[in-house]
Amino acid sequence: MIWLSCKMQLFFAPDVSENLHTLPESESKHLIRVLRKKVDDEIHLTDGMGNLYRTRIQDANPKRCVLNVLSKDFHANQLKRDIHVAISPIKSSDRMEWFVEKATEVGISSITPILCDRSERKKINVDRLEKVVISAMKQSNRFHLPTVHPMHLLEDFIQKDSSDNKLVAHCLPDNRKELHQLQLGSSVSILIGPEGDFHPTEIEKAIQHGYQPVSLGSARLRTETAGIVACNFLNFL
Repeated sequence: MIWLSCKMQLFFAPDVSENLHTLPESESKHLIRVLRKKVDDEIHLTDGMGNLYRTRIQDANPKRCVLNVLSKDFHANQLKRDIHVAISPIKSSDRMEWFVEKATEVGISSITPILCDRSERKKINVDRLEKVVISAMKQSNRFHLPTVHPMHLLEDFIQKDSSDNKLVAHCLPDNRKELHQLQLGSSVSILIGPEGDFHPTEIEKAIQHGYQPVSLGSARLRTETAGIVACNFLNFL
């Protein structure tokens, strides 16, 4: 079993081979030029699927660093359940990236931006969000990479969602349950609306598709804050 200290550097390599692995130029440059690693230094890699590799630098080339794979160790997912947050894109790209980063650190399985009637942003840079997720996974020493899905229309998402528990967080004074009152299965999805909340017809449509209305507390939260609160609750219930 390989144990990582809080100060140990973790690198992402989705296609690690059995014996030798060559890092791409961006990772090689960071490893050799920035961290000043040398031949025979040990480096840890994860493929984002739970596998942790212990490697040793064989060729300290800043353009194509070659690693000798010494061992492979599998780590089960730390999450108690599969957590999928479907969230309306936030007008500020910085705030959206903040949500993605912190959700990865707290613990999440999947993120889907959903286009709602009151969404302030109509397009999302999935490639950029994937880079944020990878960076946050490495920073927090996690070995399972969350999936960032392309933008979905809210209606399309709720029709395809097959989670054990399907939740919709909204602000209307309806019959909403607190998250701690729920009995959750092995997978859960939660809908987080835009700053102006879901339109009432969207809430009704979600309920018709089996979504349970829930409350995230008495305070009115920003979209990204609501997403993090939901992740935190669902991880520790």
